[in-house]
Amino acid sequence: MADLSLRNVKKVYDNSVVAVQEFNLEIADKEFIVLVGPSGCGKSTTLRMVAGLEEISSGEIYIGGRLVNRVPPKERDIAMVFQNYALYPHMTVYDNIAYGLKLRKFPKKVIDQKVREAAEILDITELLKRKPKALSGGQRQRVAIGRAIVRSPQVFLMDEPLSNLDAKLRNQMRSEIIKLRQRINTTFIYVTHDQTEAMTLGDRIVIMKEGYVQQVGTPQEVFNHPSNIFVAGFIGTPQMNFFDAKLIRTGESYAVELAGERVNLSREKCSRLLAAGVDSREITLGVRPEHMLLAPTGLEAKVDVCEMMGSAVHIHVAACGRDVVIVVPLSEDESEARQQTLPMGSTVRFSFHGSAAHVFDRETGMNLEFPTGEQTAAPAPQAEKERTLEEVIAETVDQQ
Repeated sequence: MADLSLRNVKKVYDNSVVAVQEFNLEIADKEFIVLVGPSGCGKSTTLRMVAGLEEISSGEIYIGGRLVNRVPPKERDIAMVFQNYALYPHMTVYDNIAYGLKLRKFPKKVIDQKVREAAEILDITELLKRKPKALSGGQRQRVAIGRAIVRSPQVFLMDEPLSNLDAKLRNQMRSEIIKLRQRINTTFIYVTHDQTEAMTLGDRIVIMKEGYVQQVGTPQEVFNHPSNIFVAGFIGTPQMNFFDAKLIRTGESYAVELAGERVNLSREKCSRLLAAGVDSREITLGVRPEHMLLAPTGLEAKVDVCEMMGSAVHIHVAACGRDVVIVVPLSEDESEARQQTLPMGSTVRFSFHGSAAHVFDRETGMNLEFPTGEQTAAPAPQAEKERTLEEVIAETVDQQ
């Protein structure tokens, strides 16, 4: 087992394309780190530099306190699981898992013991005599993971291992990886573009964009306290709603003003803004869809589409010159829930609690509560009592 240290790591390709910029990260022993971001953000390149599959243009990488910049991959004591499984088609599952151990000339008895232990952990014992073509996608991924864990590496690297699987298998394999982590208890670095994987798997998440680290924190920290507009929009489904608004300071209190409606910010937010010395200014206001409240008074919106999502309805509306999403929990009565839709073009009103507002600098996009980029864990904003969709529909019908 080992800790890792990436210090000012940079990757520049021959055509002067910068893939990773000044990457700094300290990873504790047995920590599960997830690198997440859109395609081309540099997350896989970073993982490959840790593995030794990409040369580092500058900076230093330490594994277990040892500088590994010039250490070949086979001597770094790491194991990697690839997106495309990378199984040998002519070998059985048993031979695929045992291959790395055979190359290292382990005794046959030890190889057999390790292969069968890995197969038991991954629940693929009955598949050991099959070849990859006879396996499903999920089974192939388990074999690829098994081939990695038999070596008992210091660091386990996973490069988008679930991206080739369908939604149901992804959910299943995600829980399998959580169980695997608990059983083998080693250091993980996991790369994905899927925020759900990042939020459910990682002890900490590293969010990247265009080669730069945007924020590092626990899943709750990056969700509740995004460092900038990019992180706020990237983490969370549906993504955060954004508005052009004003931040108004009155003494030691703050409020946001949007389309003539004013919402006072919570005491905690006021304290942080005051400590940061923030004055009244034009801002970008962010509010998550699940924190929007349908209300008898507030901002006016026109309904575009209602999406029935099982336990909630996603109401897409036009408000303040923006496309806005409001998430409303459904009634417990399923028969009523199926009938709960707001007609296209109908008018609704919405508001939000002051603790649910995120205030970003209009020019830089940085979170004004945390100007240094340092977030602290805090409880998620508590929404006020929401009106049910039935109440809103009834009121809309009455008005028409």
